Amino acid sequence: MRLSIIVPVYNMAAEGKLAFCLDSLLGQTIPPEDYEIIAVDDASTDDSFRILKSYEERHPGRFFALRHPVNLHQGGAKNTGLKKARGEWISFIDSDDWVAPEYYEKLLTLAEKEGADAAGCDYSMVSSHTFTPGEAVANSTREQTGERTTESLRARVLDPGSLCVKIFKREILLGEGAAGADGKLFPENIFYEDNAVGAHLMARVGRYAYLEEPLYYYYQHDTSTVHTVSLKRLQDRAVAGRMLLALAESDGTLANCREETEYSFTRLFYINTLFSAMQARPHVKGGYAFCKALGEEMKRTFPLFRSNAYYEKQVHPEEKKLINLQMKSHLRFYLYYRLLWWYRDRFRK
Repeated sequence: MRLSIIVPVYNMAAEGKLAFCLDSLLGQTIPPEDYEIIAVDDASTDDSFRILKSYEERHPGRFFALRHPVNLHQGGAKNTGLKKARGEWISFIDSDDWVAPEYYEKLLTLAEKEGADAAGCDYSMVSSHTFTPGEAVANSTREQTGERTTESLRARVLDPGSLCVKIFKREILLGEGAAGADGKLFPENIFYEDNAVGAHLMARVGRYAYLEEPLYYYYQHDTSTVHTVSLKRLQDRAVAGRMLLALAESDGTLANCREETEYSFTRLFYINTLFSAMQARPHVKGGYAFCKALGEEMKRTFPLFRSNAYYEKQVHPEEKKLINLQMKSHLRFYLYYRLLWWYRDRFRK
């Protein structure tokens, strides 16, 4: 089997979202016998599993519908799919996204031509089910490509990009030294599972190939993970940050790419989480205590994070000002931020 495509599914039956994704996978230009689709229903409460079973019945031996009795989040669904996967190459796709017909043919051809361990392309941001390209977003950089060198490793650790917009050789995900001593590559029962392991996986890639073409369609809607803020999701992002750091320590990335790892952790664990919590509407219950503890843990983990070269160059001046304030006094930071956004909300209307 040349390729296994793993699709985590949770409550995607409405508006034809799930069918649009699956039809795009079944319509790929590579030979049907070259790939399998493994869809894992993560205890959906709608008709998602019924839809998956109908696809399995119509495409026996090529489409597999699995089901969790309890919800384990996307990480759990991906781990279940990996246990079933037979492919030399493995890919993941979110069940509300879709891909161009030539997506896998182009990535596989590129990867095999260059002798790569992984290959990726760009993606297109869209708000409707269409193959008309929307805003193109780069998911990799030229600095990350080719053989793994000190420079390319630093670029990969600094910004590994989305794992869904890539294909990986099987051994990168499941070979010796991959994350998860318990046989589970992805953390379960949390959101942001890709953020936890992305840098670790890209650091394992010996040679990386990149196609600057948006062949993956990233569907934008209000219920997606990136648009939803809750205390649980904020806590999960912090957990993902801690796992990112633990993997970097265990696989040697922290020692070899300290500044890049420190900034990646700072951005994921602290900056993104802090400002997501503070900007949430309505305000997150328990947000004050959570943000205070977040700042205190950041200071303990990397006391000099504000001196990091990437932090100094890439963090917005207003964010730096607010972070400096929180580092001095969380209460003053919290009150100032609430007053600032009250003022902006009032005069923006």
